[in-house]
Amino acid sequence: MTEFIELCKNVATTDEFHMFIKLILISILSGVIGFERESYSKPAGFRTHVLVGISAVLVMVCGMEISQMYGTNDPTRIPAQLLSGIGFIGAGTILSNGFKVKGLTTASGLLAVTCIGLAVGAGLYVYSIIATVIVYIVLKYSHLLNPKVEHITSMKFKITVSNPKEVLSYINDIIVKYEMEVKKVKVVNNDDEDSHVGYIIYDCKANREINKNEFITQIAKLERVKQINEI
Repeated sequence: MTEFIELCKNVATTDEFHMFIKLILISILSGVIGFERESYSKPAGFRTHVLVGISAVLVMVCGMEISQMYGTNDPTRIPAQLLSGIGFIGAGTILSNGFKVKGLTTASGLLAVTCIGLAVGAGLYVYSIIATVIVYIVLKYSHLLNPKVEHITSMKFKITVSNPKEVLSYINDIIVKYEMEVKKVKVVNNDDEDSHVGYIIYDCKANREINKNEFITQIAKLERVKQINEI
């Protein structure tokens, strides 16, 4: 037993173990933020945030290791380049539709995850955890602080169903439940009368953010629904 405890102590002092802890911690912290974004079907979700966070940790650790290996006095030189490079990923999450711009919050979240990853790589674990909690609260609950802030979620989706007109009322009930406004609906019956399969195209919007995955799941559970795709 004593030898096992001694072995654990020796392992806990190795650089590899510290690196393992850093990678596990950033996976959890960035995953929390990424899961919140994915729950609203944002362009960057769980996997993107985790990969960005892990990359930030690796870059920070590499900067520190290279600084020690070659005797340079600036271990932040490499991590500084990451903050510039993350802008390219953030730009990919920003969509422009006329005068409306979407994705800025998700892009800012990726920048926050990058900074959290750098902090984890530097060994600032407590700061990283506190920052993650604050970022999550801001993303998840900030709209509650100002009820005048309007959160519009637009959705356009195609539902393949059997006997479209019979299912229409059930789908409308779900849309009403989620407080969504139907801008346009199109019902198309299949030319083959024997199959009774057609599709419905909805163009909707909501005055609050909704969980798209949950909304789509509710429709997919309907008996006559064959498939639902967001377009």
